[in-house]
Amino acid sequence: MEVSVIGNAQTKIFRTELSYKVNKFCFGSEFRSRNRVSFYGETTKRNEISLCSSQRSIKCVVSDKVPFLKSSPRSRSLESVRLFVGLPLDTVSDCNKVNHEKAIVAGLRALKLLGVEGVELPIFWGVAEKESQGKYQWSGYLAIAEIVKKMGLKLHVSLCFHGSKQSGISLPDWVTSIGETERGIYFTDRCGSQYKECLSLGVDDVPVLDGKSPMEVYRGFFESFKLAFSGFLGSTITGITTGLGPDGELRYPSHQNKNLLGGGVGEFQCYDKHMLAGLKDYAEANGNPLWGLGGPHDAPLYDQEPNSSRFLSDGGSWESEYGDFFLSWYSSLLVSHADRVLSLAGSTFSGTGLPICGKLPLLHEWNKLRSRPSELMAGFYCNGDHDRYKAIAETFAKNSCRMILPGMDLSDEHQSPESLSSPESLLAHIKTSCKQHGVIVSGQNSSNPIFSGFERIIENLKNENSAIDLFTYQRMGARFFAPEHFHAFTMFVRNLSQFKLPEDDLRTEEEEEDDATKTLNTSMQAA
Repeated sequence: MEVSVIGNAQTKIFRTELSYKVNKFCFGSEFRSRNRVSFYGETTKRNEISLCSSQRSIKCVVSDKVPFLKSSPRSRSLESVRLFVGLPLDTVSDCNKVNHEKAIVAGLRALKLLGVEGVELPIFWGVAEKESQGKYQWSGYLAIAEIVKKMGLKLHVSLCFHGSKQSGISLPDWVTSIGETERGIYFTDRCGSQYKECLSLGVDDVPVLDGKSPMEVYRGFFESFKLAFSGFLGSTITGITTGLGPDGELRYPSHQNKNLLGGGVGEFQCYDKHMLAGLKDYAEANGNPLWGLGGPHDAPLYDQEPNSSRFLSDGGSWESEYGDFFLSWYSSLLVSHADRVLSLAGSTFSGTGLPICGKLPLLHEWNKLRSRPSELMAGFYCNGDHDRYKAIAETFAKNSCRMILPGMDLSDEHQSPESLSSPESLLAHIKTSCKQHGVIVSGQNSSNPIFSGFERIIENLKNENSAIDLFTYQRMGARFFAPEHFHAFTMFVRNLSQFKLPEDDLRTEEEEEDDATKTLNTSMQAA
């Protein structure tokens, strides 16, 4: 089955470079021809998608097993929603080299043609400041910014102060060296297991990094980035997201040792020496020094379900005076950390006119239970007068920052009954808190997107109460350009902006063919 995506004026860009030329995105271990480019995926199986262009249309050769996304009445215009696509996490390697550059360039051409406004680029602390404190290497990221600029696309950068096992990027080498002797810099569970993909928020203002605190080091990173990319800020670069914790999200790494086959609620991450010292001081200040000796003794283990723990059961410790004491402290540190980082980013980038963003997780597992256990473990205490989502929204508003919310492709109907999960209600709750405090919301899909999620994304973007003006689809790579998925994404883009063919593209087939031949010859000679 062939599906034609009606082009707009942007087809001229594609026509100049690729008219009547088939570009194949091949996913495997080698390049088979000069017109094929490769993203190295997790599997050696090779999938191809061919994009054939003409002035009138772009034809995507896809499987006929993928359903079309049907247009539906819209409560608000979706043409105002700016669409970005995330670049691969390993776009720039830990050696500061651009990975699979040919595939990225070809992918950017396809996105430009579809009408996507820009791409999101993760910039890792462990790459840019890898060797020693204050020694920055931006070359790989600058190369990507230049490529994006030449393509006529916009760029949103995510400044990542975490590592990524998925892409093989850790924290800077000089930081991990410190961590070998100063074990207290990492989040730690009650068994002493450390989460080494980001620093504990207990050391935010503690000089544990060669005499400097993480906040001081982050400031240096921000300032160096601002200087290095000054020629792109406000033109090519139109937004900045600052990392706030594990995977860039504002949360504790409560599932650091979670069995992927299990469905546990996770564990509290308050056992590094700096967090424990803070808990001790807080308990003494509140007249209950014995409460500051450690976290809840009856809390569950990583893979245990809520009903296996006295702490989380109805009428359990979480509802006691002690539970309120501990959870208030634990969650308040999350809010304070967000305030520090967002304030730092806001002050550093003031005057650039760029929006500053931070990301929250969507911890919807078991949120139908009164205790909302997954949220508690990750630092979101919502009970009675406590609503950390409101407090966090207030913090974002105070710092004039936007909030990124993932999971906009998730629906209640696709959750198993046993999970007692409602992503829709949790997303609505957070968006309501943002609206009350005047915080602009940007959307993302979940980290493991599903084909049926596109319709749910459209529903979220149509919601008049959301007023979402930016959506970033995660993320470009082998799976993204697989025929079935790319077709569904193409239809999703059509739902966002109904393309119309400009009058200057209504030409005869002979004129079209002559023009295509000339531009094809020019393109091949340049290659």
